[in-house]
Amino acid sequence: MSVELNHTIIHARDKRESAEFLANILDLEVGAEWGPFIPVQTSNSVTLDFATIPAESIAMQHYAFLISDEEFDAAFARIQDRGITYYADPHRKEPGEINHYHGGRGLYFLDPSGHAMEILTRPYGNEE
Repeated sequence: MSVELNHTIIHARDKRESAEFLANILDLEVGAEWGPFIPVQTSNSVTLDFATIPAESIAMQHYAFLISDEEFDAAFARIQDRGITYYADPHRKEPGEINHYHGGRGLYFLDPSGHAMEILTRPYGNEE
């Protein structure tokens, strides 16, 4: 069996709010709550399990999502429609801009718990 990422736990101030926020941006489904988690599954079957913890215990993490050009257009429109601040760079010095790294498009935004989310259309190192 090859090694695959199956799931990861994402700490949130409010698991429902964070799960629904990301699912809305990426046009994914929020799964049924089970135990302390609310899952959101990606198309490659990786599950993001959102769990509520005290806000002071949340360490910012970075999550990057590789999506198609069409999915990028749709996600970008949802980000703009919701008035979410986005950036071309991970250090958040270029607000309101997207990047064209590796021959594609990408942007960064924060989720409700302060995690850095990234959407990109070409994987890093892809210089086609």
